[in-house]
Amino acid sequence: MRGVLIGLCAAMVAVPMTAQGPAQTPDHLMALRDPREKHLANVRQLTFGGDNAEAYWSFDGKRLIFQAKRGDMKADQMFVINADGTGEKMVSSGTGRTTCGYFLKNNRQIIYSSTHGYSPEAPTPPDRSLGYVWPVYPFYAIYIANADGTNTRPLYPKEVKPGVLTAYYAEATVSPDGKRIIFTSSKDGDLEIYSMKTDGTDVKRLTNRVGYDGGPYFSPDSKMIVWRAWYPQSEEEKADYLNLLSRNLVRPNKMEIWVANADGSNPRQVTRLGAASFAPFFTPDGKHIIFSSNWHDPQRRKFELFIIGIDGQGLERITYGEQFDGFPMFSPDGKRLVWCSNRNMTNRSTNVFVADWVP
Repeated sequence: MRGVLIGLCAAMVAVPMTAQGPAQTPDHLMALRDPREKHLANVRQLTFGGDNAEAYWSFDGKRLIFQAKRGDMKADQMFVINADGTGEKMVSSGTGRTTCGYFLKNNRQIIYSSTHGYSPEAPTPPDRSLGYVWPVYPFYAIYIANADGTNTRPLYPKEVKPGVLTAYYAEATVSPDGKRIIFTSSKDGDLEIYSMKTDGTDVKRLTNRVGYDGGPYFSPDSKMIVWRAWYPQSEEEKADYLNLLSRNLVRPNKMEIWVANADGSNPRQVTRLGAASFAPFFTPDGKHIIFSSNWHDPQRRKFELFIIGIDGQGLERITYGEQFDGFPMFSPDGKRLVWCSNRNMTNRSTNVFVADWVP
């Protein structure tokens, strides 16, 4: 799924607190931004504690939707927060597990994936005896709701029955023109990318290659898509992939960034880093992609943000936190970047950060 955190291994940072949040000491500011991060300015931390991930802008740039697990929660739930960190509200049911929230173009509705229609209980974590694997639960469905969490109902598939397996339907995002939703599903036996209208009709399959296709987003003009992918290079790798998939698992150790036209035509590989590169998002000019990767770390434990041209040229490092930095997304006006990070970490938490973008 889009929202699994990898290699959370940064050292803990003790931060003095005030009634308004962390005290603005020099050490605190260093924890928020490394001096080498020349494209980031005025870094602000919006959440404090727990696991907070996949924060994505509303189309008017006033709010963010994200998933979080805190306190005695058994699994991630969906939250909406104002762009300045105020007004946080849980907008999912509090049951099952949720992932991959996004606003619709009207800013009044949201979509996200959840398992609550299958069961109110949180899904069982994957078997780690198989190594580092991600679950692709076959009872995730895509739901639509009002932005305050009311009037929640299945969007795709249209019918969800308790205890009845369907397939993996998740990782849904909305085109900037507001006309289509793109998502990942196992409904045809492999993890492929699909597109549909925002009412859940006119579903079209966009990828057709054995392997893991996931985490898709549209370009600013809605004419292209970007996603992460891993395709078996040998019969042995293919057998291992299909065996894991039969158990509703994938092994995300190596993923590359791909782009294509919005209808899936002309697919082409952008990165060739031989590492776990994921969470790609187009830059405001549509000519580059920002993404998270561990390729620079020989131990493959630390994830940072990078930018690369859609032609695969001009790779540039953006963050230097030396921990986990992932899930980047530019605001609709292109002036701010939101992402999730372990920087300024206390109690091994992952939090949501926003910065002004310096071109």
